[in-house]
Amino acid sequence: MSRPVERGALVAAGTPVFSLDRAVAEADVSRAEAALEAAAASYDNLLTGKRAPELAQIEAQRREAEANLALARKELMRARTLANSGTAAQSRLDTAEADVTRFEMRVAQADASADVAALPARDKEIEAARAHVAEAQSAVAAARHKLSDLEPRAPRSARVEDTFFEVGEWVNAGQPVVSLLPPEAVKLRFFVPEPVVALAQPGTTVTFTCDGCGEARQAVITSVASVPEYTPPVIYSQEARSKLVFRVEARPASPSGLLPGLPVAVAPLS
Repeated sequence: MSRPVERGALVAAGTPVFSLDRAVAEADVSRAEAALEAAAASYDNLLTGKRAPELAQIEAQRREAEANLALARKELMRARTLANSGTAAQSRLDTAEADVTRFEMRVAQADASADVAALPARDKEIEAARAHVAEAQSAVAAARHKLSDLEPRAPRSARVEDTFFEVGEWVNAGQPVVSLLPPEAVKLRFFVPEPVVALAQPGTTVTFTCDGCGEARQAVITSVASVPEYTPPVIYSQEARSKLVFRVEARPASPSGLLPGLPVAVAPLS
């Protein structure tokens, strides 16, 4: 494992925060891409019919059949002339007529072969090949997604809140490696006593101060607990701890400089 960020660093959106071993995943991507190329080539081949050399061979066979047919027709004319004059047997005429018929059929067969060779594959074969291409594309997308998971990037600008592994350590599947805290996730958590909880409504603006924060800041209440509780044993308040309180959360207008766990003093609600 490698980790280019450290605890407390500020990272921009899209910055790699850690990386795991990519060798196996990269090989899976290459294998899936090769399978996709093979599937696409098979699909294209079904759409284009025979190759050019095969079409040339069929054309040569057709020309040969036409030449033989022309010669057979000339022989037939001679055989008829001789048969009519009585100088040739009827069998020679019959043979010449049969030759003409045979070569006519060969020419027709060559023409039909040329027409068939120019056609694409059957619809079912093309449909199956198209499905194979789609399957290969999905496999490539899955392999690339798996590869990207090995080098996650910050989804938004954030502060590196914590790191759980050092460089070179082994990370099991599902274990967190880095914890990020974006500015919009910073919130105040404080408690108000039961008599004034009605004043702490979502949307209400409160004023607070903290050590090192400078002037007083403002925050907007986002939620109020519906069930009261006793004052927590550790609370930064001057009030008695025996009273029931309600937990309140608020979103600060300016979260800069606010660190998790920083004590804040919220002005009384009025």
